Amino acid sequence: MHKKINDLYKMIFRRKSMRKFDRNLSISIEELGILEAKLKEIKPLVDDIKVQFVIVTRKQTTAKRGEYCLLMYSEEKPFHLQNAGYMLEQIDLFLTSLNVGVCWYGVTKPKNMQYEGLKYVIMLAFGKCRTEDFRNDISEFKRKSLSKIWQGDYFLDLAKVIRIAPSGCNLQPWRIYCSSNEIKVYKDTNKQSFPEKKLAYYNETDFSLIDMGICLCYLDISLMYKGFYFERELHQDHDTNKEMMNIATYQIK
Repeated sequence: MHKKINDLYKMIFRRKSMRKFDRNLSISIEELGILEAKLKEIKPLVDDIKVQFVIVTRKQTTAKRGEYCLLMYSEEKPFHLQNAGYMLEQIDLFLTSLNVGVCWYGVTKPKNMQYEGLKYVIMLAFGKCRTEDFRNDISEFKRKSLSKIWQGDYFLDLAKVIRIAPSGCNLQPWRIYCSSNEIKVYKDTNKQSFPEKKLAYYNETDFSLIDMGICLCYLDISLMYKGFYFERELHQDHDTNKEMMNIATYQIK
């Protein structure tokens, strides 16, 4: 497990949301097989949410980028959107290690919106890239200043990692407050990844909750990489009238 965490952690600083793919490069059958095997061992945020992953060619969706698309279908239960972000970001980082570029695709659809009784949530478009297409340094990330997302003078090495997590339209809706032994994660309810009209068209999915799952994925990987033991509690906070929605609390040991 420790090696897997180390590998994922290193890819955090290399990954990049790919908008262009070289048509001269193609993903091999062997690489698709490696991905399919990896999908069976991805760690969920919530254990009892049924999910299915389906790999299709891009032409089987309305996506405009990539060679293939990884579709995620999920049971609709509490935290299923956070769970989607948490699981798919692990795949994003894993594909980076194979020199496969990924683009999160929220506002697009597959041909089948249901699969084995589960509802379509979101997809990753992906395609083979060159080594030099990925990032080489943390300075290449364009993100909010640390003070905008992190409050407290503790765990600042973790804060620098959370700062570079991907999110819809790069809005970074997470707001984190920490003390010496506790980290509280909130969602800024004023930050929506897409306009309301688009949200309505795409099944009214709150993509910012998927973003929060990505944030929790980065936080968990970073805590484990740094050797911290922790207990995480997820919160069901439905009060969208509040400026900050309570997402999770971490007790650090």
